[in-house]
Amino acid sequence: MLRLFLFELFKLFRLRSVRLGLLFAFFLPFLWALAPGLKEVYGLVLASGWQVVSLSLLAGMEFLFPFLVVMAASEALGSEVAQGTLKSLLLRPLPRTLLLLAKLLAVLLYPFVLLSVSFLGGLLAGLFHGLGPFYGGTGLGEGGFAGAGLLTPKEALLELLRAHLLAGAVLMPLASLALLYATLFLSTTAGALAAVATLLLMRLLVAFPALTPFLLTTYLDLHLRPQAAGLGLSLLFTYTAGFALLAVLIFERKDL
Repeated sequence: MLRLFLFELFKLFRLRSVRLGLLFAFFLPFLWALAPGLKEVYGLVLASGWQVVSLSLLAGMEFLFPFLVVMAASEALGSEVAQGTLKSLLLRPLPRTLLLLAKLLAVLLYPFVLLSVSFLGGLLAGLFHGLGPFYGGTGLGEGGFAGAGLLTPKEALLELLRAHLLAGAVLMPLASLALLYATLFLSTTAGALAAVATLLLMRLLVAFPALTPFLLTTYLDLHLRPQAAGLGLSLLFTYTAGFALLAVLIFERKDL
């Protein structure tokens, strides 16, 4: 299983969409570090390089990171169908379930790699503004960017690490959902569009207050609300496992 997982991981990071996604994630923080209009547009004057890291996370989680994860998860299966390599894999004495689980583990790891690259890019971009103690906040803790006094590098680092880990957990069910649709439609484009459409539909369900606490979309901003991590993480992991189980059941019975 380990060899199969490493093989799928290697194939995933050879995909053009994945490599471009990592490139975008790395250079996104430099846009914030060099942007001349932060004060005019957002009313923010950067006081520390730590704020560059958090700005990149906040901006990326609005659309870019979820989109990149959905595309990568869909293409992990869809590209093999398009190239005809999936059939040759299935001719080997290998259970279908193991093959799909290896792909699933690879796409579930991708969000954390993506966020790690963004974090590294943020640290490099933030060097110009300094990474020492500063008066203000990271935007992810008490007081937002204004903060609540002097913030030490250790406190800033812990806030940012916690937020990035929570953001990774938020992206996991999106990857699982996209892989489910890719399994169902055997197409990268259809899988990605169906995943995005499902998320948009879930957003509309906020009109039903009884459902809101159980909707996946309710916790897409969990990195901003660590106090909700208890229920949020349990539901996110439940969604991830549920989508994965459905993908396995469909893949086992799919006529390829």
